[in-house]
Amino acid sequence: MTVTLPDGTKLDLPAGATGLDAAAAIGEGLARAALAVKWDGEVRDLSAPLPDGVALEIITQRSGQDALDLVRHDTAHVLAAAMLELYPGVKISIGPSIDDGFYYDFDFPEGVTFTDADFPAVEKQMKQHVKAAEAFTREDVSTAAALERFKAEDQPYKVELIEDLITNTGVETVSLYTNGPFTDLCRGPHAPTTKRIGAFKLQSVAGAYWRGDSSRQQLTRVYGTAFFDKKELAAHLELLEEAKKRDHRKLGKELGLYHFTEAAPGSAFWTPAGTRVFNQLVALSREMGDVRGYTEVKTPQLFDSSLWKTSGHWDKYRDDMFLTETGDERQMGFKPMNCPGHFELFRQTRWSYRDLPVRFSEPGLLHRNELSGALHGLLRVRQFCQDDAHLFVTEDQLLDEITACIAFARDTYALFGFTDEDIKYELSTRPENRLGTDEFWDMAEGVLAEALTANGIAYEIGEGGGAFYAPKIDFHFTDSLKRSWQLGTVQLDYQAPERFDLTYTGADNADHRPVILHRALMGSYERFIGILLEHTAGELPFWLTPVQAIVLPISDRHAEAADTAASTLRAAGVRIEVDVRTESVGRKIRDAELRKIPYMLVVGDREAEDGTVSVRRHREGDEGSEAVAALAERLSADSADRRY
Repeated sequence: MTVTLPDGTKLDLPAGATGLDAAAAIGEGLARAALAVKWDGEVRDLSAPLPDGVALEIITQRSGQDALDLVRHDTAHVLAAAMLELYPGVKISIGPSIDDGFYYDFDFPEGVTFTDADFPAVEKQMKQHVKAAEAFTREDVSTAAALERFKAEDQPYKVELIEDLITNTGVETVSLYTNGPFTDLCRGPHAPTTKRIGAFKLQSVAGAYWRGDSSRQQLTRVYGTAFFDKKELAAHLELLEEAKKRDHRKLGKELGLYHFTEAAPGSAFWTPAGTRVFNQLVALSREMGDVRGYTEVKTPQLFDSSLWKTSGHWDKYRDDMFLTETGDERQMGFKPMNCPGHFELFRQTRWSYRDLPVRFSEPGLLHRNELSGALHGLLRVRQFCQDDAHLFVTEDQLLDEITACIAFARDTYALFGFTDEDIKYELSTRPENRLGTDEFWDMAEGVLAEALTANGIAYEIGEGGGAFYAPKIDFHFTDSLKRSWQLGTVQLDYQAPERFDLTYTGADNADHRPVILHRALMGSYERFIGILLEHTAGELPFWLTPVQAIVLPISDRHAEAADTAASTLRAAGVRIEVDVRTESVGRKIRDAELRKIPYMLVVGDREAEDGTVSVRRHREGDEGSEAVAALAERLSADSADRRY
């Protein structure tokens, strides 16, 4: 048999060779370093027999996420083994690897409460399994044998999983993995032994319903992470500590931007300071849209169900909507997105090809019925406002408009210091639950791919990540903590014009269908503010800060001069406050630093007499005295330039 290596080299092997055989044929060092193999996009055990002609990759510690997923999955099994030893009678369910680590769900015996105070004992037990270098061995057994085994071990969650596999797929065999005394129902793959787990840490405990069903048993979910060495683990834990400091929920409270209360779960109460930040972003969207030919519209909050049925949301999205009825029993839905309203507005006018492209924008208030457990500060809310737009274009205009949307996104992100190196482009393709034919999706995905290629943009494929009605280009941003966030999107929609019977009159005087581009760049303003707070640790760009400067009179006799200085700066458009408290100027400076106010302007006897202020820059210290008028002009210009 022959396999092909990543560099194109052909490797001849005896029939029935395994991944480990292939690694050994390349070199003894690679065989020692090998963790698993990968072909057809799937990672598999080193012991798995290789198909003839396959393109083969040997997974080692240097293989990035594939390698980390392996060692984290291994660690989840080690955690379960330790729990069974320390807590006799515990029931185990599932334990996958996740983006930053792993978890395992447990059902503890009655009377046992597990908390993070129990982590040290569990980690000590886990280390014994790692030190023992227990081999992960796979065994394929009949479903009947597996059921008998887990029933005998009184592991009902494993029994249910096997029974569901039989019912849903008709499988006759399942795979079991054993390390040391522990055997688990598992598809794999795993590294050769537990010794490959270099360093791990249990991190938190949470509740989780079995199979995500709130009517089922609540389990105890234990989260952890694992790496190949202690240095990597330490670096990761340091990032997590920094993330805690930058948590937008913490910063929002410290900076006095917004509150959440049980009066409106999942909806922010914006303070005056937070509202200034919010409004600055909305103003930015409007200003940048105006010069690019966007026209702002305003559509209702509540629509009859017939509109949602026409759009397809009634069938595909109804569970995520807030619904109500009118007095005459008409079913209504609060809008979770602006698009159907914009389509309804478009079809109220007779359009000519000369009118297109039509670019409707709306910073519309939206509502989505998010599960209470999924709510997370500003990042996942039930009420939000989106920098949403819909472009109605001809086929001939399509590529130019997609290019313009991409350029608009780049220009927007640059104002926040996001460079092209920070942005990753993803072409998100057809989901399983979708409208339209494969021919439609082939065409629409092809157009977006063509636009990206024409602009010289490298992109990744997000398999199945498209909206139910359209493929899309998603803009992903990597923040200062190396976390990836999706920001904006451009979606190509051929479905809605058909469903809403949208037309324009062409040059031939006949009716034609427009093509629709859905475009959002910041996404929701709420989520964007949350991301920005965490990325900058609350150090917002000067033009966006809610209070750009604060005047600090040294004593009561300097209050009049402080007010005069503030009036001059306020007239120039600077957002300014005066701290009239009787605290010492040192205390005032400290408090202003904690609020991250960019400029502190001290007024004493000399400044009051000269018409100046002593300028202090946040985190940078004294900058010397400056005439109030000159400072007002400088800060006004800095704010207007929207420099990062």
